Amino acid sequence: MCGIIGVIGRAEAAACLLEGLKRLEYRGYDSAGIATLMNGTIARRRAPGKIANLAERVKAEPIGGSTGIGHTRWATHGIPNESNAHPHSNGKVAVVHNGIIENFQELRSELEKKGHTFDSDTDTEVVVHLITEYLNQGQKAEDAVRASLKRLQGAFALAILIAGRDDVLFGARKGSPLAVGYGDGEMYLGSDAMALAPMTQRITYLEDDDWAVLSKDGITVYDADGNKVARAIVQTALSGALIGKGEYRHYMLKEIYEQPQVLGDTLRVLFNPVARSITLPAMPFDLAKVERITAVACGTAYYACLVAKYWIEMWARVPVEADIGSEYRYRSPPLVPGGLGIFVSQSGETADTLAPLRYCKAHGQNILSVVNVPESSVARESHVVLPTLAGPEIGVASTKAFTTQLMALASFAIALAKAKGAIDSITEAKLSTALVEVPSRAADVLNLDESIRAIAEELAEARDVLYLGRGPLFPIAMEGALKLKEISYIHAEGYAAGELKHGPIALIDEHTPVVVIAPSDALFDKSLSNIEQVVARGGRVVLISDEEGIRRAGKNAKHSICIPRLDPFVMPIIATIPVQLLAYHIAVLKGTDVDQPRNLAKSVTVE
Repeated sequence: MCGIIGVIGRAEAAACLLEGLKRLEYRGYDSAGIATLMNGTIARRRAPGKIANLAERVKAEPIGGSTGIGHTRWATHGIPNESNAHPHSNGKVAVVHNGIIENFQELRSELEKKGHTFDSDTDTEVVVHLITEYLNQGQKAEDAVRASLKRLQGAFALAILIAGRDDVLFGARKGSPLAVGYGDGEMYLGSDAMALAPMTQRITYLEDDDWAVLSKDGITVYDADGNKVARAIVQTALSGALIGKGEYRHYMLKEIYEQPQVLGDTLRVLFNPVARSITLPAMPFDLAKVERITAVACGTAYYACLVAKYWIEMWARVPVEADIGSEYRYRSPPLVPGGLGIFVSQSGETADTLAPLRYCKAHGQNILSVVNVPESSVARESHVVLPTLAGPEIGVASTKAFTTQLMALASFAIALAKAKGAIDSITEAKLSTALVEVPSRAADVLNLDESIRAIAEELAEARDVLYLGRGPLFPIAMEGALKLKEISYIHAEGYAAGELKHGPIALIDEHTPVVVIAPSDALFDKSLSNIEQVVARGGRVVLISDEEGIRRAGKNAKHSICIPRLDPFVMPIIATIPVQLLAYHIAVLKGTDVDQPRNLAKSVTVE
């Protein structure tokens, strides 16, 4: 989703802003721009498309000044063009904005009647004219900003420049994240710590309804009522060194190859190797008393919840309701006080996950989050956090974040099962040991890269692809289909294999590849029957299985990807890696933008 960067200090702002925007590219965007204060006057450069276009514009038309703001825009109101790109400005005020101003039509109508002229189709521009209106009434800058914020409805993060006030930079948040960075004689604003990592590791996260006045020497934070408030300074572990692609062609491929390491890192903080048991962070509630679980997430993280549902119900014998965040928030489901809500998010800022979290918390639920950003809103609002130590994930299509989410949720399922008395110490050790094997086996799967690329060459011309799986591998089939859709733009669907005969089989012909995820477990015979049904109708089967499963499938599989044979408990994690590589290589062959696929954003912070 849209990215914000701001700086006030001693050096020329433009270079710093462009560097910050490059670090925000992973969020997804369709235009970009910067604005600075030059001797009290607002200077602005914008461009549709990639940041490289903006950099060329700035090179051709340089701008100076040591106070400035920048933005990458993902279109919500208005098409992606220069007029709708941020920053928006009327010469008196410049604004960049993440989120949606819900009452912008009402405000725009009011301001137009007072003589304000609008140049864009965006909701953001009303903020520019609203602040200007209060300035025209004689209010000083700080008062004009505060009065304007009180009029805005919706979710937003804002960075604001005011002509003639080179000494200050304003920031505000409600619903959308905004971080403040501390430098040496400089201060920074950013959508997240990643944008600020090259400049500083000392970060303050503004809270909802906070607004801030930054000078080169520090920050003053106010709450919604205008009272000065103190916000903690934290040390972020992010650094510029973590963000490069290294020797890899794309961030996505780099992140796929990082999985053995980050899976091990995530397990290491949860696994006691001496006792061969899982040790969770201190819980402010009794796991043994958990009788019902609600698991909520969006996109890929939702599929992690579905896998966790299988694990928890199978081993801990606790019923789990897995729900999509954007649906859950409007259903107003009844909740029994003392239940457990699990919320899964890479960024920890997903609006459609935060809203259900707050609903569950307000209705007496204990909140456990599985999140990759420990300083995020989801993490801060949870009672307990299971961290995924995936590190920064730049590619829009999630890879290592998903598998580390599975690792954390598998660990939780074991700990819950033990606390509930549903498994004994022997079973706990068996399941935990299976998790320990995953990082090295993940590395083995990566050795299949070249053979998977060869299969991708045949599938790259397909119009439709079906993915099938059973049990906890059904969500992995859906994840495989999602990955293919996201980065190659080929239509794909994931189905429970048993549903094939209830409709999808009508799509099968010689032009429809079918990817079947079926290790030789207790359900393999049923999956083999589905494979035979596909082959009988001319379909081309790509089988992801272990050596035994591939042997039993025989010539029914046109292509096979042989993964290690492991305990069925951990197969969803291992089976994810081949579908990631398959999607990646197909996308490369089709020439799409793998790391920043069209229309997608990394962190969706608006509805």
